[in-house]
Amino acid sequence: MGSQRLKQKNLRELGGVPLITRAIRKCQTAGLFDEIWVNSEHPAFGDIARAEGVGFHQRPEALGNNQATSEQFVHEFLSVHDCEYLFQVHSIAPLLSVEDVRAFVQTMHSGQYDCLLSCESIQIECALDGRPVNFTFEQKTNSQDLRPVQRITWSITAWRRSTYLAAVAAGTCATYAGRVGFHTVDHLAAHVIKTEADLQLAEAVLAQRPA
Repeated sequence: MGSQRLKQKNLRELGGVPLITRAIRKCQTAGLFDEIWVNSEHPAFGDIARAEGVGFHQRPEALGNNQATSEQFVHEFLSVHDCEYLFQVHSIAPLLSVEDVRAFVQTMHSGQYDCLLSCESIQIECALDGRPVNFTFEQKTNSQDLRPVQRITWSITAWRRSTYLAAVAAGTCATYAGRVGFHTVDHLAAHVIKTEADLQLAEAVLAQRPA
């Protein structure tokens, strides 16, 4: 409920269905998870979770504003729930498909990662602070010959619980602890809802590609 750019974005509807409800049903359809939980500071999400037949984890209110970090609320959740892996299927990535979820979970298990990040592979000239990342100013390279840049999308993410908690206890960054892997998703699955324009774009895409 603490989002600023798009108020109460997780409750906004896409194709007549709230974003949070789409995420729940996607996880249910994937048929891979032992438990499905909605994680929010606001009790309104508890009503939605119960209506959809999944669990509701009400985190502290302080972890629901736009200052709270994902590292904090993931740690709080893992401190309470005993599991081997946590998969975060982000409600603001509504074009992530069930097939995308299944492929991601398979990568996590087959790669034996401690952390798996969803990313979009971008094969175009990219720079950071005015300096080339995957090209040089000395020559022009065709785009198809460039090394792709991996843009982390957070559409779906996974962590091994034991590694994450150990990193927090050691005072180090838990989000990227242990063996980190990258799983590529397409540009539609990488689309996340941050603004009204993002939602409108997803609405237009949904008419052509149900998700």
